[in-house]
Formats: sequence, structure tokens, C-alpha cells
Amino acid sequence: MMDMTSAGGPDYTDADFQTVQRIAQKEAGICLPDSKKTLVYSRVSRRVRELGLASFRTYLDFVQAPEGQDELEKFICVLTTNVTSFFREKNHFTHLKEFVVPRLAAKARAGGRGRLWSAACSTGQEPWSIAMSVMAAFPEASSHDVRILATDINSDVVAQAATGIYPEAEVEAIPAGKRAQFMEPCGGGDFRFTGGICRLPAFRVLNLNADWPIKGSFSAIFCRNVVIYFDEATRERLWRRLADRLEEGGFLYVGHSERVASKSECGLEQVAPTIYRKGH
Repeated sequence: MMDMTSAGGPDYTDADFQTVQRIAQKEAGICLPDSKKTLVYSRVSRRVRELGLASFRTYLDFVQAPEGQDELEKFICVLTTNVTSFFREKNHFTHLKEFVVPRLAAKARAGGRGRLWSAACSTGQEPWSIAMSVMAAFPEASSHDVRILATDINSDVVAQAATGIYPEAEVEAIPAGKRAQFMEPCGGGDFRFTGGICRLPAFRVLNLNADWPIKGSFSAIFCRNVVIYFDEATRERLWRRLADRLEEGGFLYVGHSERVASKSECGLEQVAPTIYRKGH
């Protein structure tokens, strides 16, 4: 039966929404409750119109076909929200600077490697905030083997993040001293990161629920406000995989409304409401 209610247009059926739920779960581990039916229509229908397709069903058939693989990525991206800002949840960056960077710096100065991971970097404010925190406590970091892996499932936001360019309204969240030290005006009211700090982040497209072509371990992993989209099984599987990538004594930072229910099984201990440490 056609759904003629406010939950969508006349070509958007319950079966269509169930198809969206199946694709989102299969491709990205995203769990869409029935309450998201209207939101899904408002977001996905824009893609239907932009592609000039006849109906919602035609679009869903397309993203499931071999020729629709590029659009499938865009489809997954419109189902998630990219909300971020510089130094969001400041306590994490204070903790990083005080408890992670000193040990990372000592290892790097001794000729070792230092790795941090922003696992859902969105438009880049998180990894650039990590980079500023590292440089503030370890000014010569860019001349050592120190890197910040910054990944996201959305190729568009990864490309945007890699430019290091942000409008003035967004960089106002950066303390004036850091803004003067790490950024420069680049016209049109925009600012960009400049100098040695630009050698720290490496931006890549990555689906957290697929294979990870990543080697080595990390001193800290930021995975914040991501698992809210996943069901419990997917969420706990991701926590275990992230914990496996932490070095002994490394830290996992999660979102303010998230928690690692299986922390013991992951070998993690909670040291603050949203901060976990691997091992003892």
C-alpha cells in the first residue's frame, strides 16, 4: 500500500524504507529505527531529484546495481550527520596533551613512531584539533615520525578536511594563540592550516565496518559520536576492533553519550566517563 502520509511522498512505501534499512545495515552497520522514516525520505529524496530518477524505488534499485556503486557511497553518506567543531569536548584534548603526547614525544625523539587515529574525522575539525594539541606539547612533532590517521566513510568530507581550509565563523572556536600559530588567512574570510602541522594528518576514506588496510598500533584513537548509528552487536564488534589497534597503555576517546559496555572483554579500563585505557 502506498504511504500518502507526511512520512514521505506517494512513491515512498514502507517496503522502500525497509529496503533502506537493509542496505544501511549491510553496507555500513547503520541501524535505522522506524522513527527515522521521515528523515530518510527528506534526505534521500534530494538525491532522487538530483539524479532525475522517476521514483524512490527506481533510486533504490540503482544503488543496488553494479553501475550504482558510486551512488551507493553517496546514499550511505546522506543517512549520517556530520556535526563537528574544533576542540569539541575539550576535556579529551586536555587529556591527550597531558597523558598521551608526552609518552608519544619520548618515543618519537628516541627514533620510534607515533600514531594517533581520528576514526570518523568528518570535515576535519577533530584531526586538526588533535594536531594542534600535539604541536602545542611537542613543537617539533612534524620533524619526527608522528602522524594522525584521519578517516571517514564519506569521501566528500574527507576531501574537504584535507584542504585544511575553514571559514572564519568556524575557526573562532580555536584559541587566538593557536589560530595565529597554525593558520593564515587565505581570502574570502577563510583560514587555512599552514606550516609543519600540515605534515601530521593523513586523510583517507574508510568504512569502519569493512576491512581496515591499517598496519601498526595507535597511542590514542578518537571514535566519537559514531556508534550511535549502530546496533549493539555492530557497536561492540567495533569497540573490540579498535581496542585491538591500541598499543598497551593507549587511550580510546568516545562520544559524550557513548560507552563501551564490553570494556573488560576489550581489555579496557574506564579512566573517565568517555575515556578508556588499554591494559594497566
